[in-house]
Amino acid sequence: MVPITVDQLPQDEIALSAIRSGGPGGQHVNKVATGIHLRFDVRASSLPDRIKQRLVALRDGRVTDEGMIVIKAQRFRSQDRNREDALQRLDGLLAAAQVERKRRRKTRPSKASVRRRLDAKGRRGETKRNRGPVRD
Repeated sequence: MVPITVDQLPQDEIALSAIRSGGPGGQHVNKVATGIHLRFDVRASSLPDRIKQRLVALRDGRVTDEGMIVIKAQRFRSQDRNREDALQRLDGLLAAAQVERKRRRKTRPSKASVRRRLDAKGRRGETKRNRGPVRD
């Protein structure tokens, strides 16, 4: 399966809006909307159903119960850099959703490891029994 990136998504599925960002910057930060608010509706997107389900199932604070990914990027003082940052973070979520988890195979402990565990348990019990008062 070829990994899907943000560049392959139709641009009308990703809603980017400029917001005023907080943090350092003085008077300039109060005048200019340099932060980016990215919204991506997973359920209405053109992604394959399997990836949609994994994205919604991600227990990430950026994915709402309605299947909307909301990313707020205001790390940088430039709107272009914040836009790139938001898109990279969306790309990271898409990459995480495309990783196929390996199924766990049931295994049993070997006979030797069971015997070692029981022997050690017996030795510990014996040590604890010997800590009691001495009987005549």
